[in-house]
Amino acid sequence: MQVWPGKPYPLGAIWDGQGTNFALFSEHAEAVELCLFDRHHDAEQASSMELRSRTNRIWHGYLPDVRPGQLYGYRVRGPYAPAEGHRFNPSKLLVDPYARALSGPLRWSDTVFGYTMGSADEPHADPWDDAGFIPKSVVVDPSFPWGDDPSLQTPWGDTVIYECHVKGMTARHPDVPEALRGTYLGLASEPIIEHLQSLGVTAIELLPIHHAVSERHLSRAGRSNYWGYNTLGFFAPDARFATGTFGQQVFEFKSMVKTLHRAGIEVILDVVYNHTAEGNHQGPTLSLRGIDNLAYYRLDENDLRYYVDFTGCGNSLNMRHARTLQLIMDSLRYWAGEMHVDGFRFDLAPALARELRDVDRLGRFFAMVEQDPVLAGTKLIAEPWDLGPGGYQVGNFPDGWAEWNAEYRDTLRRYWRGDPGQLGDLASRLSGSADIYAPAARSPHASVNFVTCHDGFTLRDLVSYEHKHNEANGEGNRDGSDANWSRNWGVEGPTESQRILALRNRMMRNFLATLVFSQGVPMLSHGDELGRTQGGNNNAYCQDGPLTWVDWELDDERRELLAFTRRVLQLRRENPVLRRHNFFSGEFGADGALKDVTWLNAEGKEMGDGDWADPERRTLGMLTSGETSDFRDGRGRPVSGDTLLLFLNAGSRPVLFSPPEMPAPGRWEVLVSTGRPMGRVLRRPRMSVLAHSLVLLAHRRAA
Repeated sequence: MQVWPGKPYPLGAIWDGQGTNFALFSEHAEAVELCLFDRHHDAEQASSMELRSRTNRIWHGYLPDVRPGQLYGYRVRGPYAPAEGHRFNPSKLLVDPYARALSGPLRWSDTVFGYTMGSADEPHADPWDDAGFIPKSVVVDPSFPWGDDPSLQTPWGDTVIYECHVKGMTARHPDVPEALRGTYLGLASEPIIEHLQSLGVTAIELLPIHHAVSERHLSRAGRSNYWGYNTLGFFAPDARFATGTFGQQVFEFKSMVKTLHRAGIEVILDVVYNHTAEGNHQGPTLSLRGIDNLAYYRLDENDLRYYVDFTGCGNSLNMRHARTLQLIMDSLRYWAGEMHVDGFRFDLAPALARELRDVDRLGRFFAMVEQDPVLAGTKLIAEPWDLGPGGYQVGNFPDGWAEWNAEYRDTLRRYWRGDPGQLGDLASRLSGSADIYAPAARSPHASVNFVTCHDGFTLRDLVSYEHKHNEANGEGNRDGSDANWSRNWGVEGPTESQRILALRNRMMRNFLATLVFSQGVPMLSHGDELGRTQGGNNNAYCQDGPLTWVDWELDDERRELLAFTRRVLQLRRENPVLRRHNFFSGEFGADGALKDVTWLNAEGKEMGDGDWADPERRTLGMLTSGETSDFRDGRGRPVSGDTLLLFLNAGSRPVLFSPPEMPAPGRWEVLVSTGRPMGRVLRRPRMSVLAHSLVLLAHRRAA
């Protein structure tokens, strides 16, 4: 087979319509061998050749006879010297870190480990060839009929995020064609799109779809890493969500994005750039470890045999090395530019800012993202914590970033379960968390508000369990968080008590309504609008089955919850006062009649210091003036909205609530009541707000 010198960039295997250019970075390698295979499980390569051209530490070659669908991998020669940070082993076939597709899953075997222990317990390079167990990289045809695929760029103020899992969303849906269930194409099928549109969802946030590996102990136990936070290929859409292989997954992913865009729905990827599937010093050699361990991974400066771990997953990428930063930036640009995705949620994002040991808010990674023209206009969301020192960084990310707001989640959970002393924090969360984001001159849109997500209880389990029940994970119920701030309302788990079931349903409505009526960007976890349960499992990362798949067979109660969710989201769309661009100031509007926000007690009077300081007070009113809305239309003209009054009662007894006197005559209309039917006019000066419920009222001026 002919091998021409080729070019050092772009990295990866790039087919140009006539042949394929291969380029691989390795700073410390002594030789790089390109191996070609005919089938996924082949243990022997069909042919191989050395890449003899080297430019700026990039090994490259052009093969004019290689076409899309060709399977390949690398063997990299160099020193096996863990004490010096090197773990080269040419017996191990390596995945191209820039591969656009992989042929299938890793098959676990002792041979995929690059070391064997010697008599003195010192590791030596393992001599056994592992090619039959390693997924092969795939040369991909990048062409796709995008046509006039729109760049939606939905404003943050209009954004409603729906976090979901590709397979879990569709695996049990009776109206999704059986062959498409659990796939990219299934997620873009008509029944799923209709459901998302009926809710008013503007963006789906997909759990990781980069090609991932299930840990060995899970595979041995018959389980898998269902969530996918164990990445092997930063450019490759996971083959497990495709109907075909050998690059077909790339075409199907693009088809999904194009279809969702036509429906007005953006696609945000949950990306895991903080660590890889190779784990710690005892992990397998699959890709980066064998290509250039010292360059790609953060090693312990006192003993280069070991890895610095800010993630709890065994390793951390070396953000101090230019080529590691390039790998991440090239991946982001690929997904935004070539795959047309609209944004990214960065798992354990502070790990990406650790140029030294501390989190550097102005780290090179964030500076590179901020100035990158391809990423301009994409949505950037941080999970603002990792496991390293100073890793809790809520509120500290740069301009242009949004953050998962764990303070919002925990405050709402504590308030609605009845904890004392929550009113001050509750007011901050309802109004966009200005205490967290305003000091850095950020907006309410920096706060991605959520009550539940993939990690933790579902919404139904949040009101049904006070303790985690993770026995099915096989870890002795030691995994998963113990700080759930949940309440079961009388019985742990399932019950036939109609009183408890009715209260649980009301609590779910409370959480959904509070989430939607808060300033900031709301995020729903898939299936919460349907009352999905995981049986109290709050760490279902390894459960790929009915426990985690959304159940679409709805009874009357679940249909009512779905209708309620649609209703409150519709109200958010219709009322610009619920979608402010700036924080409340507490100042009067131009007419001098009402402040932009007024906090009220049950008597309809403005909250005083004594009210705020009372730890046993569990009611709060929030009056938002429609005349002080900062919303503007596409031509910059101010748009006023309804004057809204939200009253919350987390206490165990009904409360008589007196709406305040208004400057203009009119009447109060009940838009939402989580304890009673919606849509009625308040005909008395006071109303009874049931225990554990909320109401939303709109002031209608007299004609």
